[in-house]
Amino acid sequence: MNEPLSLDADQARERLAELTVVDVRTPGEYASGHVPGALNVPLDRLGRAVPELREAAARGGLLVVCQSGGRSADACARLAAHGVAAIDLAGGTSGWAARGHGLDRPVGAPAKPVWAMDRQVRLVAGSLVLLGLALGLLVHPAFQLLSAGVAGGLVFSALTDTCGMALMLGKLPYNRAAKNGGPTLDATLARLRQEA
Repeated sequence: MNEPLSLDADQARERLAELTVVDVRTPGEYASGHVPGALNVPLDRLGRAVPELREAAARGGLLVVCQSGGRSADACARLAAHGVAAIDLAGGTSGWAARGHGLDRPVGAPAKPVWAMDRQVRLVAGSLVLLGLALGLLVHPAFQLLSAGVAGGLVFSALTDTCGMALMLGKLPYNRAAKNGGPTLDATLARLRQEA
């Protein structure tokens, strides 16, 4: 029987015991609440985890999760390029929580949740556009190039389905594991190897 390409929250919940769940959000987002039993392998570090994820997929299935489904679909495509079969959680953790299913948080995670990465990107991009426009009006028209650069970056991001700004924001301290009580990638990879 062929595995489905995606599962909705209810289907995934029924199969949770047989699947290895991998959350590809930043450690800060993961610490804000994740599908029970999910292991954190941030999307920007996915390549490093391919051997362990291949073994997990062979053992019983690999369910990939993000906030709303975009990054997990990208992760599934990247894994498929390496010959690793993975299932996407349609709707991500947002869809999971909307169906009334509980989310876990690591012990020691801060009480204030980290914003989802797409929200962080929208804030920074919008702020840079407004800054460029304001400085262009108040200081010198050349500052409007900042707004044009951000607009060009957003178009490039849409055309390539990548986001350089998200990669940069993911490296900030509040998005990293040590600041959020979550496991490091090395600890996650060790756990995946132990479950083999």
